[in-house]
Amino acid sequence: MSRPRNTFAEHAAEYASSRPRYPAAMFEWIASVCGRRDAVWDCATGNGQAAGGIAPHFARVVATDISVAQLAHAVPRDNIRYCVCSAEEPALRHDAFDLVIVAQALHWLDFDRFWPAVSRVARANALFVAWGYDWSETTPELEASFVAPFREIVHPFWAANNRIVWRGYRTDEVRFPYPRIDAPPFALEVDWTVAQLVEYMKTWSAYTRSRSDPAAVRAMDALMASTRALRESPRRFDMRIPLYLLAGRITAPAGL
Repeated sequence: MSRPRNTFAEHAAEYASSRPRYPAAMFEWIASVCGRRDAVWDCATGNGQAAGGIAPHFARVVATDISVAQLAHAVPRDNIRYCVCSAEEPALRHDAFDLVIVAQALHWLDFDRFWPAVSRVARANALFVAWGYDWSETTPELEASFVAPFREIVHPFWAANNRIVWRGYRTDEVRFPYPRIDAPPFALEVDWTVAQLVEYMKTWSAYTRSRSDPAAVRAMDALMASTRALRESPRRFDMRIPLYLLAGRITAPAGL
């Protein structure tokens, strides 16, 4: 699978400040399902949001990413070790981890190379969990006046990889080699002004790519101008972003 331009590294600071935090209940569920709570590999950690969320439940977390820029914005914790390496060729010990997690990044990985790497570093019967965002849900008013027009402008600029997560991380599509287990529904829930929502939407890879297209820039500038009063209002809106979860037991080698 080819890798599109790394827009996340280009805007690492904005990503760190504008992305909502994952729900604590999800990390509690993951820990409850994981039999042993010694070591976690947080693969493609970005700015360490998932590493920070899982760290209270485990003795040690190793969080890796290919982006030095993203890791520069990661929040340090005593039991988290950050390091630069690829998901497909991690410089990690074999049979070392009770849990492997991938937050909002599985759809960017090379599955044929990633699953064997997971099998090498995971202990027998370790747990694997990946998750990604679905589309946000908010009030009909905000959806019609701002969210839907924004999404329409950037729609042509989404990479094909994003559709993998929108289709729910299907077993066949990600070539998941382990027995799946059911996961409860989880969602990000925030209380935001429209200005905060805009900062989040500007972290979308499609938005970054759209800024290279003059027609899209003109359309976005027009939308921002027409919604200036809404964006400057202190009014807050409830927003919910459901998460797709893929979970399974790492019970057999994958392609080894």
